[in-house]
Amino acid sequence: MLTLFARHGRFSLVVDAVGDLHVDSHHTVEDVGIALGQVIREALGDKAGINRYGTAFVPMDETLGMASLDLSGRSYLVFDAEFATPTLGNFDTELVEEFFQALAFNVQMNLHLKILHGKNSHHKSESLFKATGRALREAVTLNPEIHGVNSTKGVL
Repeated sequence: MLTLFARHGRFSLVVDAVGDLHVDSHHTVEDVGIALGQVIREALGDKAGINRYGTAFVPMDETLGMASLDLSGRSYLVFDAEFATPTLGNFDTELVEEFFQALAFNVQMNLHLKILHGKNSHHKSESLFKATGRALREAVTLNPEIHGVNSTKGVL
């Protein structure tokens, strides 16, 4: 799923994670979300000239997923997705939300994720990761019409 996030966001990403997988994958997934979020936040710097907002809808067969985000500096996650199966292979589907919670908190972004249609748990997860990558790409893109930060307050 991280490969999909990076590919569709057009980001270069290499993750080398070691965790307590003998217990379960919860901490490892959460830690990857934390680390990735911190790296993204650091890469954004003062956010001067970026669009700030991004939204993407991604279809995956019968599924339609949406991600909309604001790189406001205020962390929040709205997660509206249910999975019919408890696992995808050996990955607990409840960890999809845990990953995005850690990511949103550590990027310091407002992130809304929603499945509008769909049944297949894998398609739903894939759609959300792809949509988030695409929305983030839109938000971080430099816009020559934006001088400083994209805020009437002058700070993000």
